[in-house]
Amino acid sequence: MANKRSIEIMVGVFIAVGLVALFFLSMKVSNLSSMAGGEGYPVIARFDNIGSLKVRSPVTMAGVRIGRVSAIDFDLEVYDAVVTMSVDSRYNTIPDDTFAKIFTAGLLGEQYIGLDPGGSEHYLKAGDQIQLTQSALVLEEIIGQFLFSKAEEGSSE
Repeated sequence: MANKRSIEIMVGVFIAVGLVALFFLSMKVSNLSSMAGGEGYPVIARFDNIGSLKVRSPVTMAGVRIGRVSAIDFDLEVYDAVVTMSVDSRYNTIPDDTFAKIFTAGLLGEQYIGLDPGGSEHYLKAGDQIQLTQSALVLEEIIGQFLFSKAEEGSSE
C-alpha cells in the first residue's frame, strides 16, 4: 500500500513540474516574459505599410534585440502607420539618421523592425522620429505583380 502511495506522489510531482514547464514555455513563446524588462525610451517611425507587424514585435540592430514595438497607430491625415518603439535605455547612442526597415523572420515568420545605424554624431532621444523607413514587403503584392507582368507578356505575343 505504501509503495502505491509513493508512486502516486511521484506522478503528481511529475505532472506539476510539467505544468510549470508548460507555463514558462507559453510565456517565452508569447513574448510576455520580456515585457517586465528594464526602462526604455520611445522612438517613432512612420511606414506606408507595416504588413503583419504587431505590438511586442522585436526591434533589432545588427541582429541583437534592442527593444520592442510598444504601439501601432494610424495617422488619418497622411494615411500611414505610426509605430512607437521602446528602445532599451542602455542603447542610447543610436545615430539620429538611422534607417528603420520591417523584415520577416523566415519566409512566413513573424515581422520585426531592423535598424541600420547612420553616421550622424547626434543620437536619438525619447520621442524622436526616425525619418528614413522602408515598409514591409507583402508576399501577396509581390506575387500579384509577378502574375500581372506575366499576363502582360502573354498578351503582347
